[in-house]
Amino acid sequence: MVPDEVVVRFDCATQTMGALREAAYRLIPVASCLIEAEPGGYLCRLQAKDTAERSDGETLWRHFIDLVTDENLREKVSTETSGVRDVILALAFGALASSTSTT
Repeated sequence: MVPDEVVVRFDCATQTMGALREAAYRLIPVASCLIEAEPGGYLCRLQAKDTAERSDGETLWRHFIDLVTDENLREKVSTETSGVRDVILALAFGALASSTSTT
């Protein structure tokens, strides 16, 4: 284990790699995150870039958990609204296609 490292484990049955990657990306300004797949889950190793944040691993842990939670919600909303979004895009492009074909 790296000094001042925060380790967070997630079960792959309840967590997607995509949400972890997005959360890790959003964490870049304050910490580095290494995500490792392990049997049955994911292991996230966080290391703060700022010395002050390194001394408070709980704050870094909470920030990462909040980002993962936010990304999970984004995935859920995207999945639930994909049908409506596809209809809106089809209507928009259909209207655009018919307006350009008449000019």
